[in-house]
Amino acid sequence: MAYMHGNLAVQPQKRQERQTSVQTKKKVVVRRKTLPVQEKLLYLFTVVMCVIVAGVIIFRYAQIYQMNLEIKQLTEKYEALSVQQKELQRKYETLSDPGMIKRKAEELGMIPNDQEVISVELGSGSSQTAMKE
Repeated sequence: MAYMHGNLAVQPQKRQERQTSVQTKKKVVVRRKTLPVQEKLLYLFTVVMCVIVAGVIIFRYAQIYQMNLEIKQLTEKYEALSVQQKELQRKYETLSDPGMIKRKAEELGMIPNDQEVISVELGSGSSQTAMKE
């Protein structure tokens, strides 16, 4: 068995043999066949379908995002209107109090008159009177 990796001075004849024997190697080039048109169309169709599906999914997510944004805005508007409605309800209750109405009428100079007579004319020319209770 020959000494493979060592000092070259030990094996001078092996070195000379390597230099004199030059082998010629032929490189084999393998050309690939091009893809048939049908297979190219199949790949193209697959890619187009994937792009369409991805586009539809992205479009649906955009619609969902838009709906969520509208829901959020409507909720905020509802809360603001609810607060305003409660304030108006409270104001209505204070203004519809009979004591408050009586005080406001007295401030404006309206005095109750128990002797007030209301007359209503009917179409036949006769008139009727009504007493306020």
